Amino acid sequence: MVARIAIIIPARFASTRFPGKPLALLAGPDGSARPLIDWTWAAAMAVPGIAEVVIATDDARIAEHARTHGMAAVMTPEHCLNGTERCAAALPCLAAVPDIVVNLQGDAPLTPAAMVTAVIQRLCADPETSIATAAVPASPTMLRHLQDDARHGRVGGTTLVCDTRSRALYFSKSIIPHVPAGTEPQQPVLLHIGLYAYRPSALADYVALGQAPLEGQEGLEQLRFLEAGIAPGIAMCPAPPWDLIELNNPTDRPLIEEQMRRRAEQEQR
Repeated sequence: MVARIAIIIPARFASTRFPGKPLALLAGPDGSARPLIDWTWAAAMAVPGIAEVVIATDDARIAEHARTHGMAAVMTPEHCLNGTERCAAALPCLAAVPDIVVNLQGDAPLTPAAMVTAVIQRLCADPETSIATAAVPASPTMLRHLQDDARHGRVGGTTLVCDTRSRALYFSKSIIPHVPAGTEPQQPVLLHIGLYAYRPSALADYVALGQAPLEGQEGLEQLRFLEAGIAPGIAMCPAPPWDLIELNNPTDRPLIEEQMRRRAEQEQR
């Protein structure tokens, strides 16, 4: 039986680091500017075999923009602490109960369709795993970007370490494992991609657990699973020919626009 898969794009307006982020304009390769949520929707629609794509938001401005431009949107409570909780809240609003829910975070428009497929396949291949996510080796450019964020006190991308079975050991907003200044990493620094696949039961369990201490300390929703002894499976993906920069801070906007142009050039070859 073919699994029914739904993609939910969590999008909230009141981001601490970048208020109004889902509606922030990004210039595409042709120079035309569109809101961030439009680009992320396009990334979701490019994934094959998806039964339903929905934007989950708590803000009427985002929902109105989405629906006006032909995107499905559902309203979710303001009290959702993160994208995983918002996916859980949106689950009853879907057209049908899916076998797998994909959380494609609204600030990750550069995510390749093949990476989403890889995370889905990672979950399908391991019946004992209830959540899967993606990692790529950080390119030298990406590593410098992370180190630059750290030097300037900005909260940037997330890195992770995993065990020999490709299950997560830890995620951090710091660079892990530690890379001393002026040295090259002894092994690739793995960049976590804002992308998850869950079984619906995992979403219910997640909400029931409540926020965990490490989750609150790092500001990383996936640590709630780890603190409960639930290790996310990691889909190790090759890095695409562009850098997977998320829109975390306003200063990331020109960097993402540059990578969008780079991606378009690669896809035209």
